[in-house]
Amino acid sequence: YGEMMRVTSSCLTNVDGYYASLALKAMRMAIAIAYQSQVVNEYCQDVLFGIPRPHPMRVNLGVLDPDYVNVLPNGHEPFLGFAMVQLARLPEWQEKARAAGARGLRVIASIETGQEMIQRWAMDDAFHGFVGNWIMQEAVLSSGCVDLFAADMNCSMPIDPIYAERYRFRLVPVSDLVAFEGVTERLDYEPERAEEQAAQLLEMAIQNFKARRETVEPLTGQPVGEAVVGFSTESILEALGGTLDPLLEALKSGTIRGVAGLVSCTTLRDTGQDVHSVAVAQELIKRDILVLSMGCGNAAMQVAGLCLPEAADLAGPGLKSLCAELGVPPVLSYGTCTDTGRLADLLASVSSALGGVPIPDLPVVAAAPEYMEQKATIDAIFALALGLYTYVNPVPTVTGGPRLVELLTSGCRDLTGGQLHLERDPAEAAEGMLAHIESKRKALGI
Repeated sequence: YGEMMRVTSSCLTNVDGYYASLALKAMRMAIAIAYQSQVVNEYCQDVLFGIPRPHPMRVNLGVLDPDYVNVLPNGHEPFLGFAMVQLARLPEWQEKARAAGARGLRVIASIETGQEMIQRWAMDDAFHGFVGNWIMQEAVLSSGCVDLFAADMNCSMPIDPIYAERYRFRLVPVSDLVAFEGVTERLDYEPERAEEQAAQLLEMAIQNFKARRETVEPLTGQPVGEAVVGFSTESILEALGGTLDPLLEALKSGTIRGVAGLVSCTTLRDTGQDVHSVAVAQELIKRDILVLSMGCGNAAMQVAGLCLPEAADLAGPGLKSLCAELGVPPVLSYGTCTDTGRLADLLASVSSALGGVPIPDLPVVAAAPEYMEQKATIDAIFALALGLYTYVNPVPTVTGGPRLVELLTSGCRDLTGGQLHLERDPAEAAEGMLAHIESKRKALGI
């Protein structure tokens, strides 16, 4: 909180007008967010709902079936989503849905709330799958399959009420941070009433089913795939036999050249939805770079099939052999954009296992191929503060400040070891990351 007050006050009129000072304060703020917010947030959710461990998950629009009551918790706070799944798994709630004329009741994961949920809990008929990231939202809402859209904290669009009216679903804000023009029905989350509120939301959805099914022609036959989700520091260690040694040996031997943490949003600014993120990931794994994906970009990897062991066929020979040995995909689904703190912990573990090699000297990079959100800016600044080579696209709106650009792209190396790299071409971006990784390998003598 102190850092927020400090940096916000510094941005007021005629307070701090020095770009380098503001950049340093932004780095302090990013570090505070990573370790005082993100890490705490994720580990508390681990305590409540379980540590992420690998398991299969249905993904893409085809998880929606119009003959079921479909409830979508959406945003960034999964607490009511988990509570709804717990209830939906009870026979009495399935019977309520059938009594309303549906085949059953399903909770469908959506965006980052959904990502938090699928990382931790396995799919079944009640918790049926994951639709995708935030740009999927209009396609999801216009499918004619949704009965209730519970909008928490983030990533619900101002135009959602138009879709709610046209496609006959209940649009319910469940956070006092969220409001829609013309929507008066809301149920703000209260932790001590989570089960009660989840029941209210499920009742609303069941009551909505008949009207939606009788008046809206659904869009069916959409694609559905599968992804392996649920990787975390703990589960990676378990997959490696309780020690980082197999990963370290793969790095030392050159079986894999390095590791990329892909923490990305999705945007239409330069290309189509997820096009650039998927292309960058494909170029990285082709160069024997293991990818850990987070955020809306993680959904892109899942829907594109890169989070399946079979995707190792797209990888270079070294990474392909490691994937075959461990039975893992070349892109590990590592969670949401708030899992960057968790990733920093993994890097600290690798650093320690290598005898205290400083994080800036490790053969690792950060990548945000389609950044958009404010949180992506925080993650990128944190990566620079951590001393990482950080690839970002599209070009940030800082080019009017040439000295700031110089600080971020080169001067930062002398301060933290970090470096911002901008590149629109996926292959060139991957080559830049590989060149950085190879320079670190050479310095380490591996």
